[in-house]
Amino acid sequence: MTRHIAFLGTGLMGTPMARRLLAAGHRVTVWNRATAKAEALVPDGATLAADPALAVARAEIVFTMLADGPAVASVLFEQGVAQALLRDAVVIDTSSIAPMQARLHARRLADLGVHHVDCPVSGGVVGAREGTLALMAGGDAAVIEGVTDVLAALGRVTHVGPSGAGQVCKLANQQIVAITIGAVAEAMMLVSAGGADRAKFRDAIRGGFAESRILDLHGGRMVARDFTAGGPSRLQLKDLDSATDLAKAAELTLPLTQAVQAAFRDFVASGHGDTDHSGLLLHLEATNHKDEP
Repeated sequence: MTRHIAFLGTGLMGTPMARRLLAAGHRVTVWNRATAKAEALVPDGATLAADPALAVARAEIVFTMLADGPAVASVLFEQGVAQALLRDAVVIDTSSIAPMQARLHARRLADLGVHHVDCPVSGGVVGAREGTLALMAGGDAAVIEGVTDVLAALGRVTHVGPSGAGQVCKLANQQIVAITIGAVAEAMMLVSAGGADRAKFRDAIRGGFAESRILDLHGGRMVARDFTAGGPSRLQLKDLDSATDLAKAAELTLPLTQAVQAAFRDFVASGHGDTDHSGLLLHLEATNHKDEP
């Protein structure tokens, strides 16, 4: 069934996600703060909107894929979007924001007769392009069921709990991602120090217990030393900060998360905020004075 969709935020992740929705036959209106990024979707069949409120005026479903909670709040509640939404429209926020912010947005939209699903994603730009994202949906089960056919174009959706639960699961996902990146980076350094070849090491352990998508994709980046941003380190740090805030509120101690958070904080502070998070290897090498050629 064809749906009228608005997509707000067509950056690294939003652009391939919007293309997937267009390819599935939906009518998609796009908006982005940097207009050129949204214009790039017009040849794919998208309609360009001059501002976000105009983009959502006739939309049944509105996707947001923005940098952080304040950006989402600004677009929804300060730029006229909330007031322009159709009653019973569904806002699907695929951004990664704090769970408390997601719950607040859900309450504010509910007061206007609008449904809200917090649905952060995992899988990176490759997953967005290939339609293999993991989508973690928090909110009302019936509302999520009603948009499952649309989300299927993007990947696999799982209803993980009430409002905010999607964001909680994304933070847990980001813990695993960051800690595993750190583990792969440290292993790469140990392999070199011991006289083995990093690329052959990666090939050798694939298929064993250490196999993972991070070893595959980010391990490959580390071998090639290509740290062009797919997942900027500043956004990885933002998610780790939110995870440790949630842990503190729950009176939990997460030593591994705190250790990798500190490493990413130093890496970002050294000027690598827009370096891919797999580039944490550079920080660990510099700390050990073991820079590779």
